[in-house]
Amino acid sequence: MFKSLLIANRGEIAVRIIRTARRMGLRTIAVYSEADANAYHAAEADEAYCIGGAAAAESYLRADAILDACKRAGADAVHPGYGFLSENAGFAEACEKAGLIFVGPPASAIRAMGLKDAAKALMEKAGVPVVPGYHGDNQDAGFLAERAKEIGYPVLIKAVAGGGGKGMRRVNAPEDFEKELKSAQREAGAAFGDERVLVEKYVSRPRHIEIQVFADGHGQAVSLYERDCSLQRRHQKVVEEAPAPGMPPEMRKRMGEAAVAAAKAIGYRGAGTVEFIADASDGLKPDGFWFMEMNTRLQVEHPVTEAITGQDLVEWQLRVAAGEHLPLTQDKVPLKGHAVEVRLYAEDPAKNFFPSTGRLSRLRVPLTMPHVRTDMGVREGDEVTMFYDPMIGKIIAHGETRLQALRTLKQFLTGMEVAGPRTNLGFLINAVGHEAFLKGDIDTGFIDRHLSELVPAGGASPRVLALGAAAHLLMRGAERQALQAASAEPNSPWAANDGWVPGGRRSETLKFTVSGEDVTLTATPDGEGWRIAGVGEGAVSVSAALGGDGALTATVDGVRLAGACVRKEAGFVLVHEGIAVEFPIADPLDVDVASDADAGALKAPMPGKIVQVLAEKGAKVRKGAPLIVMEAMKMEQTLAAGMDTVVASVHVGTGDQVEAGAVLVSFEEAEG
Repeated sequence: MFKSLLIANRGEIAVRIIRTARRMGLRTIAVYSEADANAYHAAEADEAYCIGGAAAAESYLRADAILDACKRAGADAVHPGYGFLSENAGFAEACEKAGLIFVGPPASAIRAMGLKDAAKALMEKAGVPVVPGYHGDNQDAGFLAERAKEIGYPVLIKAVAGGGGKGMRRVNAPEDFEKELKSAQREAGAAFGDERVLVEKYVSRPRHIEIQVFADGHGQAVSLYERDCSLQRRHQKVVEEAPAPGMPPEMRKRMGEAAVAAAKAIGYRGAGTVEFIADASDGLKPDGFWFMEMNTRLQVEHPVTEAITGQDLVEWQLRVAAGEHLPLTQDKVPLKGHAVEVRLYAEDPAKNFFPSTGRLSRLRVPLTMPHVRTDMGVREGDEVTMFYDPMIGKIIAHGETRLQALRTLKQFLTGMEVAGPRTNLGFLINAVGHEAFLKGDIDTGFIDRHLSELVPAGGASPRVLALGAAAHLLMRGAERQALQAASAEPNSPWAANDGWVPGGRRSETLKFTVSGEDVTLTATPDGEGWRIAGVGEGAVSVSAALGGDGALTATVDGVRLAGACVRKEAGFVLVHEGIAVEFPIADPLDVDVASDADAGALKAPMPGKIVQVLAEKGAKVRKGAPLIVMEAMKMEQTLAAGMDTVVASVHVGTGDQVEAGAVLVSFEEAEG
C-alpha cells in the first residue's frame, strides 16, 4: 500500500475520501482554490496546497497545477473523486507518467466510456441492451431533427461527453427540437468542451437504475447491486436509494451480469457505475432495461451501496489501486436492509431550484439518531459561492426495511437546522414523506408530477408566524437587556420587554414580509408570554425562551415547539421542523427568476454569464416569453418576462459576465 494520497477534488467527496484514507494510515493531501482557502476539505487534510484562482478552470481543472502540488507534497497516489478531472483520460495518463498511482480506471477505459455514442456502440457489441436512438457523428441540426422524427417523440438530446444532467434536454414536439438542440449544445460545450450530442428515445415512465461495479487488475469483476436514482430535477439526481423498490430478483441478476460484462469489455479497474433506464409503465421486468452510460468513477450516491453491503468503497478503490485483489467474490457480497440518500443543495425550489449563495449562518444536525450518516462538504460559517456546485452535503439513512429507512430519514431532516442561503431541505422532507414515494410509485417524472405538493405555494403557517413573532420580541428584549446592562439606570422601565408604557401595558403591532406576503400581527402581553393575533382566525397564546445560541423553545396554545432563531442582516431566520422562514430580510439575490416587474426590468438573479440574448428592443412580449439565457453555478437558466410588456432596451450581449442584480432588459409600461 502506498503511504500518501492527494485528493484532486473539493467539498464533501474530498472530506469523505480523507476520512477513509486517514483510517488506513495514509497521509492525506488536499488542494484548494483561492475561493476555498478556508474550506472544510482543506482543513481536514494533513496538508493542503493552493492550486489557483476561484474559477474551476483556474484551479481544479488544471492538471498541471495538481501535478505540481503532488510534486511539492511528495504524494504517492492521486484520487480524483468525482467531477472535475475524474473522467479525464489525459489526466490519468499524466499521473501515471509522473510516477503517481491513479486511483481509478485505466485511461483506455475512461476513453471507451467517455463518449456516450461510442460507448453505446461498444455495449451493443458486448451484448448489453441499449436505448434506441442515433449515436453517430453527424451533428447537422436538420439531420438530427430527422432522426428524432424517425425515433418518435418524445426524444432525449444528450451530450456525448460528461454527465450530471448537463447538455440534456427532453423534446416533446418537432417544433421545439432546434431550440432545445442549441441549448443542449451550448451547455455541453461550456461544461465539457464538446458540443456534440446524441438523440435517443425518451421512455414514458422511466426509472433510472444503476449498478455499482468493481474490478481489480487480476481479471475479477463484481456487482454490488443496484441503486434507484429516479427522483431527479433538471436531469440531476436528488434522492437515491438501494436496493431499487420493486426490483425482481431475476432482473437484479440480469442487470448485474450486464454491468459486469460492460466492465470486462473495456478492461475496467476500480469503481464504476453502469447506468440503465428501465420502463416502469407496467412494473419492472427482466427484459425492460437498457444501457445509458457508464460513469468511470465513484458516484455521489455510493453511500447507499456502502450501507446495504457493509463495505467501504473508497477502501476498495485504494486497495485495488495498490494492486490487491477484490475483497469479496460475487457470491460473498451481502445485501442487508434498505438505504436512502438525499442531496442537500443551496437552491430555491420555489424558483425552479435556482442556485443560492451566502454564508451558512446555521448548520446543525440531530446528534442522537443512529443509522444516519452525514457527508457534509461545508461547516457552519462557511460560504456557498457562485464558483462551484451548490451541494451542501448528503444525508443517508439505513433501515431493515425501506419504510423504516424513510421514516428515519424524514425524522432526521426535520430535526436539522440550516439557515443562510436558501436550501431544498423543506422540499426533501416533503419528497421522502410523500404518499406516492412511500408506496414506491416513482419514475423520473415524479418531481414534475408532484411539484405543487413538494414545493407548496402560499405563506407561512399560523404556528410559524406565532413563533416568529415570539422570536422577534425575545430578540428585541435581549437587545434591551444589553442596553440596560450598559445603562447608568439598570432598573429603568424603558429597558423592559413587558409592553410597559406610561399609563400601563399595551398591545403592539408587528409587521413582516414572510414568504412574499405582508403580515401584520398584534402582540399583547399575557402573563409570562403574549396573546398574538393575526396568525389565523383568532389569537394564540405564546410563551417562549431564547437560548444563547439562538435555540428557541416555545409553547403555542399548549403545544411545545422547538426551533432556532438566526440573525440575518436586517431581520432573522426562524428554523422550525427543518424549514427556514425569513422574517423579513433584504437579500440582494432575492430577485424573481422570471422577472423583476416592479422595477420595470429583468435583473440577474445572481452572478453569471450571458449565453444567449432573445430580447429585441421594441419587441412586444407576453408573460413567460424567454428573454435571456444565463449560465450560473454550472446551470443554464432561461429568464422570462413576468408580464405582458414592451422591451425598452437590452443592456447585455452574449458572453457578458454580470453581477447579481444587474439590469439585463428594461421594459416600457405594461400593456393596457
